[in-house]
Amino acid sequence: MSAPGVRWFMVAAVAAVAGAVVTYGSDVGNVVYVAIYLVLCALSWRAARRADGDSRAPWTLIAVAMSLWFAGDVVEIVQYYVSSVPTVGVTDLFWLGGYPLFAVALTMMARRRAPGRMRAAVLDSLTLTVAAGAASWQFLVEPVLRAGYGLADSIVPALYPVADVVLLAGMLIVALSPGTRTAPTRLLLGAIGVYLGVDLGYNLLPYVLDAALVERLGALIMLGNALAVAAGLHPGRGELTRPGERVSLLHPARVLFLGLALMTTPLLAMLQSGFDHREIILVVATTACAAFVLARFTTAVREQERAQAELAYQAQHDPLTGLANRAVLTERLGRLLPTGDTAVSVLYLDLDGFKEINDRHGHDAGDAVLQAVSRRLSAAVRETDLVARLGGDEFVLLCPATPRVDAIRLAERVLHDVAQPIAWHGLALRVGTSIGIADRPHGAEAGPAAVLRSADIAMYHAKRQGRGRWAVASSGDAQLAPETIAP
Repeated sequence: MSAPGVRWFMVAAVAAVAGAVVTYGSDVGNVVYVAIYLVLCALSWRAARRADGDSRAPWTLIAVAMSLWFAGDVVEIVQYYVSSVPTVGVTDLFWLGGYPLFAVALTMMARRRAPGRMRAAVLDSLTLTVAAGAASWQFLVEPVLRAGYGLADSIVPALYPVADVVLLAGMLIVALSPGTRTAPTRLLLGAIGVYLGVDLGYNLLPYVLDAALVERLGALIMLGNALAVAAGLHPGRGELTRPGERVSLLHPARVLFLGLALMTTPLLAMLQSGFDHREIILVVATTACAAFVLARFTTAVREQERAQAELAYQAQHDPLTGLANRAVLTERLGRLLPTGDTAVSVLYLDLDGFKEINDRHGHDAGDAVLQAVSRRLSAAVRETDLVARLGGDEFVLLCPATPRVDAIRLAERVLHDVAQPIAWHGLALRVGTSIGIADRPHGAEAGPAAVLRSADIAMYHAKRQGRGRWAVASSGDAQLAPETIAP
């Protein structure tokens, strides 16, 4: 499903869920509820089938969890019409069974999107989960256990807050793990937020709202399901299960949440024992100590991040021009090629006349030419494109979502821009370039090395035919440019 299609799907889902909320509890409402839920379950299985390789397992678990919740609702509706709905029963097995499956699916996604880089996310997630678990125990679980109900009527309702904490742990691991966070990630996290919000509403809203109104929250579960389905059908869903770029910055919100988690246990203890002036002083002192510790922790992390960022920049960029190096080019190209969603074009450049400038005017002049050409190439491309220097006087332009006709237009612009004179110590230095153009390769060798080799061969074909030309690699042959711009 395309991105616009996902947006229209969510518009339709919101409208359908609104109708289910309005009619909830009636005969018509039950039919509408089952029909919408059935469609969402079918789409969740479709999303699982569309997933490739290792990414299929977490989407399958999500589809199973959604199907278990649907089965529990169907059993409850049948009980409603056939006999009566018990306080606890077989439906709880279906509903409770979906939570750990969903949490496992989220954990699997986090491990796939950040392999070997999960330690910080796991520790932060555990910190926040323990704090949430403590609050859940004091305000949701313990009151149910102390209410004096029977064994089943006490334990089963208390398991739902526990299941929510498990689901929250999975959500936090995804939210805090490194990786790309665009629409699919936001949709999936939004789905978990809806589930947790509905469950929390079931526990708290009866104190302030009529029970009949609170029951209508049940229909909102389908909104969470729709968000999860939209994430699975989104064309960019691969970001949830594919290794992403490193995220090295410590977000201020993360520090704030960790600080709140640190204060949760002492605050809960004082709430239980009661406050007087001594407890208030202790709370203030504890808060101040936690703030100072977190400030020192943040400062140390920031210093480490700056050092790591400097080392990473040096490892990924050419020291003379500041352009990306071969390693970055290969990694970016390797991530773009497997998607297959859009065209990917590569322009391989070799300067014409550069050796003569080096021999006549020295390496300082050559360095000035390379820096000037780098600036011109960077100005010629879009923000989404990548300009890389492979070494010597060879450059590569990596242009995602660029069909061949647009790559040729870019090559013609680059030929013109590079051929302009370069001022150096009162001299007007001139170089040209030969350009080889290649797009996504096919077959067993369809990888970064294959596309770069095709572009390199096309560049040498253009250079053999005369300088200041472009040539396109096409099915093993090269199409020569009809015009040239010689230096």
